[in-house]
Amino acid sequence: MYGRDISGGRRRKVLLGVVVAALLGTGLAVGTGLGNAGENCDGLDGALRNNLTFIAEQRANPDALSNDRIANRQAVVDLIQQRRATAGCTADVAAGVPAAPPVTPAAPSPSAPPQDLPGEEAGGDGPDRAPVGTGEVVCAGETVTLFNEDAAPAASSGTFPIGTVLTVTNLDNDKSITVTVTSPSASCVLLNDAAFEQVREPGKFVIRRVVVERIG
Repeated sequence: MYGRDISGGRRRKVLLGVVVAALLGTGLAVGTGLGNAGENCDGLDGALRNNLTFIAEQRANPDALSNDRIANRQAVVDLIQQRRATAGCTADVAAGVPAAPPVTPAAPSPSAPPQDLPGEEAGGDGPDRAPVGTGEVVCAGETVTLFNEDAAPAASSGTFPIGTVLTVTNLDNDKSITVTVTSPSASCVLLNDAAFEQVREPGKFVIRRVVVERIG
């Protein structure tokens, strides 16, 4: 029976030594036994500062368990102070600045109703509106200008073969024209004089906001 008590006492001492070493971190330069450990003032000072800072943070931002945490850490602080006194550590150690509590972001205010873009009417089509017809949208990002031809409304193209039917819509005035490609050119689509006159804005010789659709 005595043998078991002695063995249990030894195990408790070893466990206590492990806990103390873990709490002090680098504050101890462990030797052959707990009672013969060499002390390092820099490490002890750092361990003390960390524990003081923890206590200060708990006091600044308390919760239901803060009192218990503070009591546990205060016991560690007392032990470190004893070790510092034994080692002759004289530095004035204080807690660091407590961390600020997390800030809960304010609920966003109701957003303002969306504003119409310049050149758009409420509920209407804008610069990127859906195709005006039923054809395939082509020549995306292109502008449309005119070529001089004294003929019925028609188009020329370097992208589509002769006979292709295209609908060209000027988004600035919502005017459209459907034309057939009758000649080749270096552009995706050009309108001849007669076709361009039907969709142009007065005084302008290029359509920058345009939708081109291939009908057939």
